[in-house]
Amino acid sequence: MKTRAVYPGTFDPVTYGHIDLIKRARKIFDEVIVAVAHNPGKGPLFSVEERVQFLKQATRSMRGVVVDHFDSLVVDYVRRKQSRIMLRGLRMLSD
Repeated sequence: MKTRAVYPGTFDPVTYGHIDLIKRARKIFDEVIVAVAHNPGKGPLFSVEERVQFLKQATRSMRGVVVDHFDSLVVDYVRRKQSRIMLRGLRMLSD
């Protein structure tokens, strides 16, 4: 059975930390869906389309990584993608 993980976030902007987590997750899971959230309430620096393109460019050589976007509750998106795994990065309090 294929394992699929969803890594949701705003990715505004995408960082080396995001890319590192995607690379490490890909070693564990068959497929990693990087899901860019529509969240206009946060006042993003880049549009959703730009963030998706940045992530596609950054992950272009990574097999098994899919970049998508969503504007629903993350739990609904994860279910729609038929995944039971959601990835989250850890941030420092000083961040």
